[in-house]
Amino acid sequence: QVHLVESGGGFSQPGGSLSLSCVNTGGTIVTSTMSWFRQAPGKEREFVASMDWIGENLDYAASVKGRFTIARDRAKNAVYLFMNFLKPEDTAVYYCATSVGKPTIATVAAWGQGTQVTVSS
Repeated sequence: QVHLVESGGGFSQPGGSLSLSCVNTGGTIVTSTMSWFRQAPGKEREFVASMDWIGENLDYAASVKGRFTIARDRAKNAVYLFMNFLKPEDTAVYYCATSVGKPTIATVAAWGQGTQVTVSS
């Protein structure tokens, strides 16, 4: 079983930084693509970033490219999202996820419970 648990969410002023962590505690090693999505109040869940098992294929949403970095530690069965130069529009619940191929709402096989990120003055 795959059980994803996120942590690291919290509050930041605009321009600040936060780091998110997602660990699989289900006992099964995740060998598929891992990704981050986010969902703001009143909006649909959207893709943020992804990385394959090897770590050679990375993808970022245009809205976060250059500000966010995704990283993966296979030994720890974890994926991270390092967020810099945060903006109020980054405020959302962030979810980690797994998928066999390119991650979309339709292809995600497992979701974490989410962690809140709030960016405000």
